[in-house]
Amino acid sequence: MSKGYGSLADRPDRPVVGLAVSHESADLHVTGTALYTQDLVGRTHGTLHAWPVQAPHAHARITSLRTEGAYDVPGVVRVLTAEDVPGLNDAGEKHDEPLFPAEVMFYGHAVCWVLGETLEAARQGAARVEVDYEPLPALVSVHDAIEAGSYQGHQRTVSRGDAAAGLEKATYRFSGDLEIGGQEHFYLETNAALALVDENGQIFVHSSTQHPSETQDIVAHVLGLPAHEVTVQCLRMGGGFGGKEFQPHGLAAVAALGATLTGHPVSLRLNRTQDITMTGKRHPFFATWEVGFDADKRLCALRATLTANGGWSLDLSEPVLARALCHIDNAYWIPDIEVIGRVAKTNRQSNTAFRGFGGPQGMIVIEDILGRCAPLLGVEPHELRHRNFYAPGQATPYGQPVRHAERLEAIWSQVTERSEFARRQAEVAAFNTAHPDTKRALAITPVKFGISFNLTAFNQAGALVHVYKDGSVLINHGGTEMGQGLNTKVAQVVAHELGVSFDTVRCTATDTQKVANTSATAASTGADLNGKAAQDAARQIRERLAKCMSEHHGGTPGDVTFANDQVSVNGKTISFKALISMGYIDRVQLWSDGFYATPGLSWDKEAMKGNPFYYFAYGAAVSEVVVDTLTGEWKLLRADILHDAGKSLNPAVDIGQVEGAFIQGMGWLTMEELVWHPKTGLLMTHAPSTYKIPTANDCPPVFNVKLFENANVGGKGIGIGLGRILVGRCVLGVEIGDDAAYRSAAERLQHLISKLCRGSADHSRRAPARLFLRSIKSCA
Repeated sequence: MSKGYGSLADRPDRPVVGLAVSHESADLHVTGTALYTQDLVGRTHGTLHAWPVQAPHAHARITSLRTEGAYDVPGVVRVLTAEDVPGLNDAGEKHDEPLFPAEVMFYGHAVCWVLGETLEAARQGAARVEVDYEPLPALVSVHDAIEAGSYQGHQRTVSRGDAAAGLEKATYRFSGDLEIGGQEHFYLETNAALALVDENGQIFVHSSTQHPSETQDIVAHVLGLPAHEVTVQCLRMGGGFGGKEFQPHGLAAVAALGATLTGHPVSLRLNRTQDITMTGKRHPFFATWEVGFDADKRLCALRATLTANGGWSLDLSEPVLARALCHIDNAYWIPDIEVIGRVAKTNRQSNTAFRGFGGPQGMIVIEDILGRCAPLLGVEPHELRHRNFYAPGQATPYGQPVRHAERLEAIWSQVTERSEFARRQAEVAAFNTAHPDTKRALAITPVKFGISFNLTAFNQAGALVHVYKDGSVLINHGGTEMGQGLNTKVAQVVAHELGVSFDTVRCTATDTQKVANTSATAASTGADLNGKAAQDAARQIRERLAKCMSEHHGGTPGDVTFANDQVSVNGKTISFKALISMGYIDRVQLWSDGFYATPGLSWDKEAMKGNPFYYFAYGAAVSEVVVDTLTGEWKLLRADILHDAGKSLNPAVDIGQVEGAFIQGMGWLTMEELVWHPKTGLLMTHAPSTYKIPTANDCPPVFNVKLFENANVGGKGIGIGLGRILVGRCVLGVEIGDDAAYRSAAERLQHLISKLCRGSADHSRRAPARLFLRSIKSCA
């Protein structure tokens, strides 16, 4: 074997991986020249535009649909309805999402689409479509669904030991519930697709999708075509966060159907209100639990039920629920445990993937339990957490060994030291004593996040690597770029393997014609899977070139080294470009495909047992907040984060992911609030004016993010942001509830909220201030 740079963990003197290389499209992003799906419309002649007809009911039967009026609008070309579908009228994989429904399942459900020569013509045409509805009873909240027994999919259980017996013998026993809200993805680029038909009837779809192969599958089955007649390309996305893993498929199918029927390119781009009212969110969860601790204040048993609000169809709710069940333990050993999971069916948008994919919801349950029980046990919350950490040799409730558990201890120790946790605890206590109405809180939270898809089959990837005669390198792989730096990392890996400079390597748009049967870019696996596939392809090319080099200059292929744009053997050094010219003349194959399948995975989804994750990513964060208990106003003062990224492929990109995910998690748990009208089912927070996401002003003045050093594994490309969503939970400041003076002030705040909400107990429970209040309530 030739001597390239070896493993990714073995860094050369002048490395390519491990460098803080700027995002490969950074200049394009900041200058506004980066192209996204909608930007291609202006370059496509004769494009029609699609506009939906949205239903004004949460649940209703369509009794009549009259489209004639739309054609009275100048510029309207076609109205697409169920009768136009030549294949399967379904936008999903489980045959429960009709693309053109006969029964409206949520407020804003698209019942048909109007195509116009301009967007305005399509909009006016949609307003002329007449629809008659027969309203039906609607289930808007998860509590409505639980009361009605409305569930979908399969109920799953993760268990170990005997939870009932463990609770019976517990020294301390508490019970409670927790309601976790959803979250809007709010990516900068809304969902978009542009479909064209060539002279041979081949369908080409530009789609803002995290899963081009699945988009291809859905478009093909809607049109009644084999997959090889449909090509899907994703140039890049302006953000995804999981919201474009499953939901773009039906939109791409509508555009493709319109292009097929009219012969014109069709653009479908949702505006912000449409995107928020039509697409799914992070799954809200409702959890009930009963927990037991032994005399040493260690967890001994947990029995819980997690109910995920799936919305009107399954979408990805079952795997989201499975990951929540597999992460309810977070970083803690629980000997006897039984956790039941189920998916509620409600008349809301179909909830979908969101950064963390159910993991944060599961972890928050155990974190909330520990935060609420600590004062009742007379233990500091951080001490209760630390006391219950996994130890080496222990396994998860689903049977997977917790490898490298010692890293969690090391990370916890380092972040408490770097954040000056002990000193600041004393400062917080002194501040709270001196201030009756303004309180500070200091919290620390760990994370253990499993890396791999729960569905084992998805843990595979392919790539193509081409080396041209001038020595430049082109890569195409199955991952999609959504701003997270995947293409940058993959290019670094290939440059590393071939021993060439980063600026000689380029990644191209994800395309189902190039790499087939790809998995979604999700589950924090993008760089792991696609980087390894590209590495495999590059190594094959390198081995061929090494043989060519040794044949010309002596030595063996194993003696050939590739480094710094040069190739050496037997005392002879030539440029990489010269070797490529030599290889071309010798008819050496200068391109290769690569493939990678994550080893060692096994999962029985029925028994909820196995080894679903290749490894665990660990981390911890410390946050300090200040709260005005009279108004509910709060401010994050400081955050310290330490995350294990193995030997990072690109520290600049990875730290950026940590920072962004922390703020996104903070927004989810402290300020972002989705509110549906309890009777009509209308999503009332459907614009930036009513749905508040964090801004730069919400970032803490002191924001320290570090990657854990001395990691004992090779280069990892983990999507670090996923686990960091949870550490944003530190911002809840649960430890503040230990202060009696604060409890008195909090009661005044609760009374104020109730008055402002006209006594609505439901809304006062949802208010962001509740996130500080719930942990001071008794769990017993």
